Amino acid sequence: MPLPSIKQRVRESFERAATTYDAAAVVQRQVCDRLLEAFDHSICSAGSPTRILDAGCGTGYGARMLRARWPAVHITGVDFAPAMLGLAQRDTDICFAADIEELPLAEASFDLWWSSLTIQWCAIDTAFSEAARVLRPGGRLALSTLGPHTFNELRLAFSGVDQHRHTLPFNEPDYVERALVNAGFGSIILRREKHTAHYPDLKTLLRAVKGIGAHNVGEGARSGMMGRRAWQQVEAAYEQHRQAAGLPASYDVILGYAIK
Repeated sequence: MPLPSIKQRVRESFERAATTYDAAAVVQRQVCDRLLEAFDHSICSAGSPTRILDAGCGTGYGARMLRARWPAVHITGVDFAPAMLGLAQRDTDICFAADIEELPLAEASFDLWWSSLTIQWCAIDTAFSEAARVLRPGGRLALSTLGPHTFNELRLAFSGVDQHRHTLPFNEPDYVERALVNAGFGSIILRREKHTAHYPDLKTLLRAVKGIGAHNVGEGARSGMMGRRAWQQVEAAYEQHRQAAGLPASYDVILGYAIK
């Protein structure tokens, strides 16, 4: 079955970003580190996993962190962008291209389903149902995703220029929790954090966002180039958010942990 148009654009965006992702993904690495750090302090931390599914493994940064934490663990990496997998294969025991909403994996195959900054591109109800299916009884889930205040400065800067959507919509923590409950998970812990990256100017900020494949991929985005006057308006509006470290790009991060 062909991928829906939005998902196809997401995949193509990450395919193009594979070679630039690691250089641009400063916040993404920070979030992955925090997901593992908070895992060790959550109620999910009892016992060491032996088989981990890295759902949306990207270039393999998360797999490297998991391997450093548990050297003997077997890690399976899944991503729907083959170019990302070309980089991730060095850090996983096995990796293959697949949609985490429809995993070609047997039931009860893993004792940890791990996913850092991936499910915001998915139908999370479906992704969590698949997570529950491939986890063993008592298996654990650890995820990070983005909340609705992500890129708030960017949204505000563009709001006075046109009616196009310049950022993707992201889910509230309550919605994430309900989806986990509906998929059969319990002992749910959600943590919310703000992470901020800073850039010298707006063009550099937008290049960094594009470098991680996270630019306009959904419905309602502008399809043409922005005029010079409109661009100057956006720059001026964004300058109102400037901090001592530069122009901020805020990430509303949700860390989640649960047990099947």
